[in-house]
Amino acid sequence: MAVQLRRPILVGGIALSFGLWLLETVHQSVAEWGEVGLLGAIALGSGVWLFQKRGSSSAELSVISSPLDRATVEEAIAQAEVAISRLEIEVENPDSSTSLRQQVNQLTSQLDRQELQLLVTGGKGVGKSCLVHVLNSNGLSEQFPTVSVNETTALFPGDRTQEMIPNSDLILFVITSDLTDSEFQLLQHLKTLNQRLLLIFNKQDQYLPPERVLVLQQLRHRLAQLFPPEDIIAIAASPTPVKVRQHQSDGSVKEWLEAQTPDVTALTQRLQPILTEDAQQLIWGTTLRSAISLKAEAKTALNQARRDRALPLIEQYQWITAATAFANPVPALDLLATAAISSQLVIELAGIYQQKFSLSQAQSAAKTLGSLMVKLGLVELCTQTIGGILKSNAFTYIAGGAVQGVSAAYLTRLAGLSLIEYFQDQEISEPTATDQPLNLDRLKEKLQTVFQQNQRTAFLQGFVQQAVKRLRLNSAQPEPSRLS
Repeated sequence: MAVQLRRPILVGGIALSFGLWLLETVHQSVAEWGEVGLLGAIALGSGVWLFQKRGSSSAELSVISSPLDRATVEEAIAQAEVAISRLEIEVENPDSSTSLRQQVNQLTSQLDRQELQLLVTGGKGVGKSCLVHVLNSNGLSEQFPTVSVNETTALFPGDRTQEMIPNSDLILFVITSDLTDSEFQLLQHLKTLNQRLLLIFNKQDQYLPPERVLVLQQLRHRLAQLFPPEDIIAIAASPTPVKVRQHQSDGSVKEWLEAQTPDVTALTQRLQPILTEDAQQLIWGTTLRSAISLKAEAKTALNQARRDRALPLIEQYQWITAATAFANPVPALDLLATAAISSQLVIELAGIYQQKFSLSQAQSAAKTLGSLMVKLGLVELCTQTIGGILKSNAFTYIAGGAVQGVSAAYLTRLAGLSLIEYFQDQEISEPTATDQPLNLDRLKEKLQTVFQQNQRTAFLQGFVQQAVKRLRLNSAQPEPSRLS
């Protein structure tokens, strides 16, 4: 079984000549730099080898964000307010929207605040606490009295510390070597949120002088599309003490460890123009992220409430179509044209998601779904699968329309769930009539995803048993007014 290693991916491109030089000289440096420097060289070489094995076509990097303006942020706040307003209208429980309303009401005043929040983060043992201490002791808070520095663990996706991102104007992301894949992905994610970042290469004192230069150069080269070179900074917040050896007049040798002065000059020099000239941009960026986060939270709650209303409707239509196809068996490929997808279902689902469809638009959407199902081979595949389940479970005593009935119900469910997923991605706005056609590529993608999620054997067997039970209890015709 292949094992996928979680290893550094960004530092690479060190010339072979340097490797040969390092092999020739490293034995001379061991005595001077100690075991840590040697291990650092070995680790660095491993990162280079793995990056070369992976190839130079690593994940594409994002383009550096352009400067914000106040109008953009205010528009984001307005969109969040619309989403929260829809949540207040459609969800009876006020607890789900009261907190969001209070937070969005505070965003406009946040645009003019003066305080700045710095966040120091990174993996374990990278020196976050030391860096915070050094920054504060170096007079950062005195020079910038409106700036506060906080510390947290690495902000990996899904971690609870991700919640601190909207409140952080500037993040100092600390590393001690090259980046891991997960760290690289996180940096990309933060950049898409318009988060201002400085990448801090700490503990550079533990590397040989040539290694320090190469690590910094390669980080700047590989991350050129994410960071300007001046935003990737090498420091030593808590340098390793140096052993000092002194020969005494009596011939004895006296040894002691001498503490070294922290080297954060490059960082403090970079922070000064950012905290003065870019302060407004930092505040606008934080407010924008907060508005986007509130909108997303409101949309998630709203989509869940809408889904809770939509699922019973889909179940109602799937059993109606099952009864229709069971009573009037037709060839498999005609299922869609006769019963499986109803334009009335499209209209009602669109209404739940505030996507107003006329009858002609709903009919067109139903035909589109049917056409996609045929092109993707879902109709034939589901009838074959369901037919096999019926035979293997001794359901063959039911009339010959059982396969068509169960298949019609299943296809209707797929269509309804695909529409839910499609509508959930749409922008939340006040309900208005629309002439916008369905995005076929996106609908096709949703249909494929829903089919993959609902083709598990256990689910299909349970669905078939439920459908057969329904067909045995009730084979009456559906109400004509419910189907188009």
